[in-house]
Amino acid sequence: MALPDTAPLLVGLLLLFHAFGAWAIVEVNMEDKVEVMAGETAQITCMFTTDEGLGGTTIQWFYVLPNKERQRIYNKEPMHEAAEQNTLFTHRISLNVNGTAAVLAIRDVGVRDNLEFICVIKTLTPEEAEGRTQLQVFKSPTFPTIEAVETGISVNEEAPSKIGSCRVKNGYPKPNITWYRNNMPLRNTPPEVVVTSSTTIESSGLFSVQSELTMKVKKEHKDAVFYCEVIYFVPGATKMTESQHINITVYYLPTEVNIWVESPKGKIKEGDTLELRCDNNGNYPSSITTIKHQNSEYSVENKTMVRTNVKRLDGGVYECTFEETDNFDEISGSTKVSVNYLESAVITPKDSIAVMEGEELKASCNALSSLQTSTTWFKNEKLVSKGNTLSVKSATLETAGMYKCVVTVPEMEGMKTSSTLQVNVKGSPQILGPDVQEVETYETTVNLTCSATGFPAPTIMWTTSDGKNLNALQTETEDGAQSVVTFKITSNVKVFCNASNDFGSKVVEFNIKTILNTTLTTITSMPTISTTTRSTTTISSDTVVHTTPTATTTTSTNTITDDTVTQNTSTNYVNDPVQTPTKSPNIKKESKGFVIAIIIIAIFLLAILGSVLYFLYKKGRICGRSGKQDFSKRKSSKDNIVVEMKSDNTEEAILLGVNGEKQQPNDQ
Repeated sequence: MALPDTAPLLVGLLLLFHAFGAWAIVEVNMEDKVEVMAGETAQITCMFTTDEGLGGTTIQWFYVLPNKERQRIYNKEPMHEAAEQNTLFTHRISLNVNGTAAVLAIRDVGVRDNLEFICVIKTLTPEEAEGRTQLQVFKSPTFPTIEAVETGISVNEEAPSKIGSCRVKNGYPKPNITWYRNNMPLRNTPPEVVVTSSTTIESSGLFSVQSELTMKVKKEHKDAVFYCEVIYFVPGATKMTESQHINITVYYLPTEVNIWVESPKGKIKEGDTLELRCDNNGNYPSSITTIKHQNSEYSVENKTMVRTNVKRLDGGVYECTFEETDNFDEISGSTKVSVNYLESAVITPKDSIAVMEGEELKASCNALSSLQTSTTWFKNEKLVSKGNTLSVKSATLETAGMYKCVVTVPEMEGMKTSSTLQVNVKGSPQILGPDVQEVETYETTVNLTCSATGFPAPTIMWTTSDGKNLNALQTETEDGAQSVVTFKITSNVKVFCNASNDFGSKVVEFNIKTILNTTLTTITSMPTISTTTRSTTTISSDTVVHTTPTATTTTSTNTITDDTVTQNTSTNYVNDPVQTPTKSPNIKKESKGFVIAIIIIAIFLLAILGSVLYFLYKKGRICGRSGKQDFSKRKSSKDNIVVEMKSDNTEEAILLGVNGEKQQPNDQ
């Protein structure tokens, strides 16, 4: 609305300046270049001065085409401003004027924006001024990738061999690639080192660079480390990125072959498992490695040889040969193997020796060995002598026995051999233990053992004090004989062991005391106590057997058939202390002493109990008796055996004669 009013005024001022011949002064200052990373916003500043003021100033922005022509992208007049349509920057630019500074902002810059930009300042007078700035856009490349050659490289190759390739993508400006070996840069110096590079411009305008390294390989390159370094630019700086490190396989012929014993470590003995290893300082794939035993022509095509259970003949020189199959070049190495041995121990005299008592005993033990040996003698697992010779000045019966000679090799653990010698000492027998031996037992059967030493092996005989010979089992031992006798005992007795051979005899007395016999004799010496036994009787028509207990009796059962009447009593004791008492059926023959003692005590208590009961019965204290009743018993002849019987319910006593006739008590 103000524009129609001010336009004539401006035109008038212009004509006035022209009429007087006065022209305005305009100056523009710009940076030579502006650097920015791709994708960011670039800001290009145009600093200008004019003596006309800002009211009639026109600001225009251009970029230079590849053909050097200008393309306007923005126009700002005093009354109007806008970006030019249909340009590269139509929708990405804006202008900000602050006093005498006009700042052009370009958003999302790319490498295609790497152009020269021009700022033009015009006034109302024909005077104008311009400035130029080069916009530089940077893009960091990707991380470099490196690939090593997959196959090995021979040092015999005449032409340079490919080591690897390095590639970096999408950088701007173009990145540079440099190769390194062991931190030292490699320059392109044909024919030793050849570096070739190629550059690709992507559709985006970014650069991708690939570099390939080829060189003549030497043996010292087998452990070398190769990598590539990429140098690229960023605003105001230069950066570097290093690729991964690679190694190459270098094939080269050996100059030395080594063969050694891998196991066992140290000295080798017969029976060991021998392992030989072979290696060389080369690294050539087309080759054959052979290990051979020169003494036996035994060989294997391998870098390892294993031989189990080696013998002394397996010792000797082993040779390892390396043969390159392309040119049939050979190189060898060797080592000497020693297999140590220890033969079986040999004792002289062999197997056994017999010496007279008091004479000198001598024996020697030797074993052939490749190393120094040590000899020891043992008897009953005890060390008795050291050295090859076993010597006893005056042999005794204790000298006799089995001797073991052990030969070892102190230098090597596990090398050992042994042999045995039976030493016999001729002399009269000796019986182990004292001459008189006391034996106490609760048993009715006794086992006696008699061991005698002597050579020749003695004969052992057993006799009793009454001159009776006992049968016994005799066995020979290492130093004599042993005999075991088993017999029944009924009373105290003496038994003699007699050992004899060609040089004399020896007797040992066994004094056997039976504890059971003594106890029973004491019991039978006590006064006899009679008790009445409750019984059941069946009478036959022919025979009557009368059994009268002499000591305490237990309840018994009489079985009477048509022909015989028999009364069984559970326990009997013999009054005669000289005779051997009959054992109770409830006492086992081989029972232990303490069990017998308990039974005897129980019987003794039962006898006392029976006596008390009988006494009370006579006094009329039990079974309804009001007074004492005596019964007398007539003595019977040998042919007149009488059985006294009592009923459970009455006090009537019935006497039966031999012929079964009933007798009244007053007839007695």
